[in-house]
Amino acid sequence: MKNKVLFIVTVIVVFLLGLLASSIVNRKNEAKYKYVPQVEISENEPRNEEWGKNFPQEYQSFLQTEQSDFASYQGGSKMRDMLEEDPRFVVLWAGYGFSKDYGQGRGHQYAIKDLHNSLRTGGPKGKGDGPMPATCWTCKSPDVPRLMNEIGIAEFYKGKWADKGEEVVNPIGCADCHDPKTMKLTVTRPALVEAFEAMGKDINKATHQEMRSLVCAQCHVEYYFNKNIPGKEGIAYLTFPWKNGMSVEAMEKYYDDMNFKDWTHKLSKAPMLKAQHPGYETYLTGVHADRGVSCADCHMPYKSEGGQKFTDHHIQSPLNNVANSCQVCHREDADKLRANVYERQQKSTESRLKLEDALVKMHVEAKKCWDLGATEEQMQPILMDIRHAQWRWDYAAASHGASFHSPVEIGRVISSGLDVATNGRVKLARLLAELGHNEPVEMPDISTKEKAQHYIGLDMEKLNKEKADFKENLVPKWLENAEKREAGYKNKKVSMN
Repeated sequence: MKNKVLFIVTVIVVFLLGLLASSIVNRKNEAKYKYVPQVEISENEPRNEEWGKNFPQEYQSFLQTEQSDFASYQGGSKMRDMLEEDPRFVVLWAGYGFSKDYGQGRGHQYAIKDLHNSLRTGGPKGKGDGPMPATCWTCKSPDVPRLMNEIGIAEFYKGKWADKGEEVVNPIGCADCHDPKTMKLTVTRPALVEAFEAMGKDINKATHQEMRSLVCAQCHVEYYFNKNIPGKEGIAYLTFPWKNGMSVEAMEKYYDDMNFKDWTHKLSKAPMLKAQHPGYETYLTGVHADRGVSCADCHMPYKSEGGQKFTDHHIQSPLNNVANSCQVCHREDADKLRANVYERQQKSTESRLKLEDALVKMHVEAKKCWDLGATEEQMQPILMDIRHAQWRWDYAAASHGASFHSPVEIGRVISSGLDVATNGRVKLARLLAELGHNEPVEMPDISTKEKAQHYIGLDMEKLNKEKADFKENLVPKWLENAEKREAGYKNKKVSMN
């Protein structure tokens, strides 16, 4: 009887082992043939769906960046009107495009559409000939490296934003980060390569793990438009201010030494710096970077389907995918992990808002000084305090997730900004007294976005009408011409190279 039971058990075990072996062989065969090319991807192919024919799992996950329903404490993919949430932004950016419109960015698939919709683009009679240069397209599409290869880097940066509207139509995707022949991660934006050269570094020596952050650093960084490059004068040449280093002080010195300003503030007349989104610079100062964790490890974690492991191209907040991102290393409960992130961000926000309040008062008080007849000489040290304090505020605010990526560094930046702002307000109080004004300066009612925009003199009715004309008249023509051109690609009537 015992022998019979043993025989039956042995048969069952052998059968199960056979099923396991068969499954393993099948999975290996699936993996073996997974990357057999279905199409040949040409050097400058910008269409993500073409790449998707060879890499369907990655492409299907990329399509999920269309989802725009997740909102975290400081970000997510949901569209948010940041000026409505915090009308003080309007005053801080008075005289600059962000005072007109500043929406929280959605997923990568909305990069083109959101730029079309923004009040910062477009111009009179829907011509799209506003002040934005063509350089503003740089981080929005794989059509950018295509155009740079076809017409040259400087020529791409040349001219107005609208000049290339019908050429830049495919949203951020495959060709932005991958070599079409080898699929290796690659840098397609020359500004990053040039920034490394300015620091005396060779980006070609970067490891694969470093590249999993550097492809993000092509865009998620601080930058400016340098119009004084010899031989390229007047062209808004995209440049990263890293020559002195990546800290807030190093970049500030870089800008100060060259007397650069993004705009002159409409109220205070201070020569202002607009931080873009120094995510990479702040990430480098945090504990995750110190331990070798890349951007992709958290924002594009590995995923398994059908026994196959691949990188999830649904690029998103890790807080919407805690199991595959955070919990790979941190074993705590998902709700606790989110709570820990929000706690850090909320504490940082408390300090940032104090600096924000001080800056609004500085701009209004500086305007009062000018109204009372202050001289350039009297105002100069005050204006530099405004410039430096707001640069620190914007550096902390525009880097979005930095209060989590590097809470210690962001706390230091904000506190140094508060110091600068406090000293500046002391100078303002003294100058106001010298000019005969001994009462507190009355602050405007900026409790809503509309009130704040009215206070700084924006004609929002006119701007919205111009935008409606632009979207109705110009954007459809761009898309129609782009469809004709891409139909030519498909019929091989037009070369992609």
